[in-house]
Amino acid sequence: MMEIQRLILFVVFSFSLLLLWEAWQKDHKPPQTPVVTAAGTPTTSANNGVPTPATPAAATSVPAVAPVPPGPVAQTHERIHVSTDLLRIEIDTLGGDIVSLELLTHPDTVDKEKNFVLLGPQHRYAAQSGLIGDGLPNHKTLYSTTGTNYSLEQGKDTIEVRLEAAGVNSASGVHVTKVLTFHRGSYLIDIAHEVRNASSVPLSAHSYVQLTRDGKAPDGSQAMMSTYTGAAVYTQKENFRKVDFSDIDQGKTNYPKTADNGWVAMLQHYFVTALILPDKQTREFYTKKLADNFYAVGAILPLSAISPGSVGKVKASLYAGPEEQDKLREIAPGLELVVDYGWLTVIAAPLFWVLQFFHGWLGNWGLAVIFLTVSIKLMFYPLSAASYRSMAKMKLVTPRLTKIREQYANDKMKQNQAMMDLYKEEKINPLGGCLPVVVQIPVFISLYWVLLASVELRHAPFYGWITDLASADPYYILPALMMGSMVLQTKMSPVPPDPVQAKVMQIMPLVFGVMFFVFPAGLVLYWLVNNVLSIAQQWQITRMVEGQKVAVSLKR
Repeated sequence: MMEIQRLILFVVFSFSLLLLWEAWQKDHKPPQTPVVTAAGTPTTSANNGVPTPATPAAATSVPAVAPVPPGPVAQTHERIHVSTDLLRIEIDTLGGDIVSLELLTHPDTVDKEKNFVLLGPQHRYAAQSGLIGDGLPNHKTLYSTTGTNYSLEQGKDTIEVRLEAAGVNSASGVHVTKVLTFHRGSYLIDIAHEVRNASSVPLSAHSYVQLTRDGKAPDGSQAMMSTYTGAAVYTQKENFRKVDFSDIDQGKTNYPKTADNGWVAMLQHYFVTALILPDKQTREFYTKKLADNFYAVGAILPLSAISPGSVGKVKASLYAGPEEQDKLREIAPGLELVVDYGWLTVIAAPLFWVLQFFHGWLGNWGLAVIFLTVSIKLMFYPLSAASYRSMAKMKLVTPRLTKIREQYANDKMKQNQAMMDLYKEEKINPLGGCLPVVVQIPVFISLYWVLLASVELRHAPFYGWITDLASADPYYILPALMMGSMVLQTKMSPVPPDPVQAKVMQIMPLVFGVMFFVFPAGLVLYWLVNNVLSIAQQWQITRMVEGQKVAVSLKR
């Protein structure tokens, strides 16, 4: 039984090392060779970076004017600065792009004295939008505005920035205004294009919204804890699909290309930008490689035909902020899935709900982690007790097992039979301790992902020197205590008769301890509390079993 338990631990340990190796490979792999975009996918190379719908015939009724020239149309573009209670934004008048977005209530990962910048030049991260059609404005078009500084005033809930397309299609009577609306207490930004058709012919066109970003991991990322950075597409039929940058490189993307619902997003640890589109409106999703290590994800929407003298409007919303599940769920169906727990979501989601409940009661995320750990330990107490009872009995008969191995060293059949007779005599189930270990592994892994992925724990203080549960212990006190607890557990367990197994069990606390030196303090706190509770339970059960053994011996 103990050999099987050690085998399970060895498999878990080996799997952890495999994950770490894959994470290291992701950070150090050579760049992929660019490939040609698959047929039927919206392309941009022939149109100055502007996406082309897969069914361009729908946009042929645009009045005939000269197309937008390649490259920047002017060198006089400027930045528009917008401030709300949560955001500080910069908009470039060239394209009307959101080129910088700073979260005022979230500290930077590396320098906590600064605010976290989600969109910005460091990762070429921007939100772009425009219209598709000859002469219609896109993200290469120069816009003009009446002001360059906007601030959310006291008593007002919104700021509206109106950008007029400069000199594009005005000669033909088509006037386009891009309107960006910012809200108090919200990370949502409304993006709209108002199209006034003063020409003598109907106007049909497409609009697009897209997010651009390089493929580098966010600053402060650790290779030992690799998290997903890349694109994602959601539809109600196909659900949530990640689109890795390497898949875009290879042209092997697998997501629905058209739907009448859903959204697209760029994900990174703790934060997301998502383009929320009107429901029940046909859209065409696309991903593409813009340049070396530079990508885009977006959607194309048809613009309803605008008759002469009428005004048409197409609208989308940009969410740019933290992955707070409750708020994301209210914004769009499925948006909370960006907090991805993988195949263990069915277990991890309830664990996060319980963690939130404890935080609401205790007001401290560290205490919430401790109470959650205790709750899980109580839930599995009967299974753990059975496991430790088997271990205690096994420890008592270890000398006799060693003697049997030595006595029948050259006859495995007799050795196994003698061991089974001993188990039967002492009423030991060799597999009695395995089921509890197997059952608890998915729960422990799920809790690991909950603690790793929850933005609520980012920069959340505990007590004393632990000022950020999402960062490593600055003085390595918790990892050292955890390593000590693992050493104590090893000493309390039966010593394997096999010298090789014994050596492996001795070095495992050291190896795991070194790994935990770079893990977030919240995760180390969980493992430490779990180990302390396990030690207490194991000690109590071992003492009881040994006492029962002594009592039986005295009766004899």
